[in-house]
Amino acid sequence: MQDLLKTGTIQLPDATLVFEPHFLPGDEANTLLTSLLQKTPWRQDEIRIFGKTHPQPRLTALFGNNGNSYSYSGITMDPEPFTPELKDLKEKVEQRCGHTFTTCLLNLYRDGNDSNGWHADDEKELGTNPVIASVSLGETRVFHLKHRRQKSLRYRMRLVHGSLLVMRGPMQHHWLHQIPKTRKPVKPRINLTFRSIN
Repeated sequence: MQDLLKTGTIQLPDATLVFEPHFLPGDEANTLLTSLLQKTPWRQDEIRIFGKTHPQPRLTALFGNNGNSYSYSGITMDPEPFTPELKDLKEKVEQRCGHTFTTCLLNLYRDGNDSNGWHADDEKELGTNPVIASVSLGETRVFHLKHRRQKSLRYRMRLVHGSLLVMRGPMQHHWLHQIPKTRKPVKPRINLTFRSIN
């Protein structure tokens, strides 16, 4: 697996990424992390894998401005209204991306045992070639990418505190991504993924 160390626009086969490691200033990122850890109505859903039910290995929350629910992996979430701080962050991300978002899915990785397995953000309510913008707060975690058909195309990136990663084009149809578990002692990380659900 290759390290993907570029910043700015990154062109891959069947995908376009934009990575800005310093999207949010340090003080702003610190304040937002503390606030979200304390105020977010976190939930832990059950997921079914190979016929067995397990607690999802992370906590989640959903916010939106149009009331549309979001379903993935057999889980359906109804959004809370955007808080002022999340609305402010959404507007900053929209300005950078040139794209309007309706919804933000938050994931809280409490420690190295929390993870997100191989998947694509290809649910039908996201439409064709969705733009997904991801802001990372807290501990650095490794983000893995692999092409569905070209097995040699495998990359990893370090998603640092205050960074922005944007996934564009047909990426969700051709690539899978994950946040794997780690045995290293790591502090909490929040990932805010902005998307459009129409």
